[in-house]
Amino acid sequence: MHVTTDSSFLEQLTAITDGWDGSTERRYCHLCNVSALLNQQLENINWVGFYLMREDRQGLVLGPFQGKVACTDISLDRGVCGLAARTKESVRVDDVHTFPGHIACDSASMSELVVPLVSSSGDVVGVLDIDSAQRGRFSEDDQLLLERVAKIISGALWT
Repeated sequence: MHVTTDSSFLEQLTAITDGWDGSTERRYCHLCNVSALLNQQLENINWVGFYLMREDRQGLVLGPFQGKVACTDISLDRGVCGLAARTKESVRVDDVHTFPGHIACDSASMSELVVPLVSSSGDVVGVLDIDSAQRGRFSEDDQLLLERVAKIISGALWT
């Protein structure tokens, strides 16, 4: 993952999520802090943030993030984020330029990892999206760690 240590990172995440209020107005505050933490801890990334499920469940809308200006709306039938939300499975892409339907918000992005956020009732409520300007940046270990991150966030905010 290229963080200080996986355990200290998860301890810090757990500490900032402890006692979270999952109300809608507080949810954005908490997700802002998580995106800042991830941006500080992850190496070789150029964007990290959240896309949240629209109320009509037809697509995703931009949530808290760190990085350059981003796409605001993503339909579920497009892009890496749409695929992860549609299938409820993480999607790791070594070269986004070979991914059919990739949405190029930042032309510098070369690889991407998207992890779904799933509520306690089993509904996808959003995705955690991380981009890198480095091809093949994300490993299976990165994916497993970020899946743990997503589980912690989802458990704290969408119970």
